Amino acid sequence: MEGAAEAGSAMFERIDPITGAVASRSKAFGVADAQQVADRAAEAFATWSATGPNARRAMLGAAAVELEKRANDFVQSMMTETGSTEGWARFNTMLAASMIREAAALTTQISGEVIPSDRPGCIAMALREPAGVVLGIAPWNAPIILAVRAIAVPLACGNTVILKASEVCPRTHAIIVEAFEAAGFQSGAVNLVTNAPKDAGEVVGALIDHPAVRRINFTGSTAVGRIVAKRAAEHLKPVLLELGGKAPLIVLEDADLDEAVKAAAFGAFMNQGQICMSTERIIVVDAIADAFVTKFRAKVGTMAVGDPREGKTPLGAVVDQKAVTHVKGLIDDAVGSGAVLVNGGDANAVLMPAHVVDKVTPAMRLFREESFGPVVAVVRAHDEADAIALANDTEYGLAASVFTRDTARGLRVARQIKSGICHVNGPTVHDEAQMPFGGTKASGYGRFGGKAGIDAFTELRWITIETQPGHYPI
Repeated sequence: MEGAAEAGSAMFERIDPITGAVASRSKAFGVADAQQVADRAAEAFATWSATGPNARRAMLGAAAVELEKRANDFVQSMMTETGSTEGWARFNTMLAASMIREAAALTTQISGEVIPSDRPGCIAMALREPAGVVLGIAPWNAPIILAVRAIAVPLACGNTVILKASEVCPRTHAIIVEAFEAAGFQSGAVNLVTNAPKDAGEVVGALIDHPAVRRINFTGSTAVGRIVAKRAAEHLKPVLLELGGKAPLIVLEDADLDEAVKAAAFGAFMNQGQICMSTERIIVVDAIADAFVTKFRAKVGTMAVGDPREGKTPLGAVVDQKAVTHVKGLIDDAVGSGAVLVNGGDANAVLMPAHVVDKVTPAMRLFREESFGPVVAVVRAHDEADAIALANDTEYGLAASVFTRDTARGLRVARQIKSGICHVNGPTVHDEAQMPFGGTKASGYGRFGGKAGIDAFTELRWITIETQPGHYPI
């Protein structure tokens, strides 16, 4: 694995959140180690950036195959490092392979244009060129999807990449780099940095500061995203940020309640609610609120929690005890302020059941703070206008959803919600490799996916060719 051999001998351990056993042991890179990796990526850039688009496409295609071959390894590493279910690990592998293939398809779409010039005989062109070394910082919650997203399109655009692995799932992220190496990528094109949690700030800072790093993409919390953006701003380096969310799902009075219930349950509790797009607030108009809550209570009541290694329940473990404490604090604050607990129960260590809290108001922490766990707030709205106002009453703006049988109305409401993504009659959790993915406000800026990714990971240059003698005023 690139960079591992040169790192110091220090190691760090990730502990299985369910068993307490050692899940993985990884190299604890220091600042000097990280800088050496960036140097190697810079050396490889000259060759990789000159590689033709069809050669890049073929290698990315091979990487997708290599990733899929490692599905069982991913299941094992995600289960032990993050407490993931097998289904979530296999979904991660499937979508990540799709993302690599979509990136491969983009290699011949990195195009420019000829722009009419007012200057006689001047041929003016806009060209997109690789930016340089791209630093991708990926989280643990959807570890294969989000790490692959951080590196596949940058590679397709001719950049070399450094994946700064999460301290929570370093082995999972290492398997991704191993897949790219097995596909035949040259030395230094795809690089991995793993670090002990205590060293994260120094290592990330050193990578951002390195002169060869020309783009940074970060997926994670808003608090850390602000730190990354400030550090990059000192060097005037562009950053793509995909941060926290507090996704609203609006249910209007003419909605198909059965469809809304299914989508809300999936969006709120898939991967125990540990997804940036998770449905955190179900905003239901008063006219159908009681009927919705009755149906939703019954649906969530069927969603048991259990040991993900047994694979018998839809809900598995949350990532650590800290997550349980955080979610419980939000619930206790809401119930103590007058909200009603509809579904729930005590956690068994990191096995926490699905919680539904009704009659949540904007004054409660559960309305405002990202839970990132198995709880969803039901918020009652007077009418459509009130529902839209409640949906927008948040610092976040990543994903949203609205349910109505009137599709024109749904589109009208969607246009009024301040979010990077909005779905009409679909769940807030929805991701496809070719779509422009990203948020607004405290959910970040910039877009992953499809042609939007090309814009993010290339330099747009203006080049002219003069074909006639010049005439100048002096």
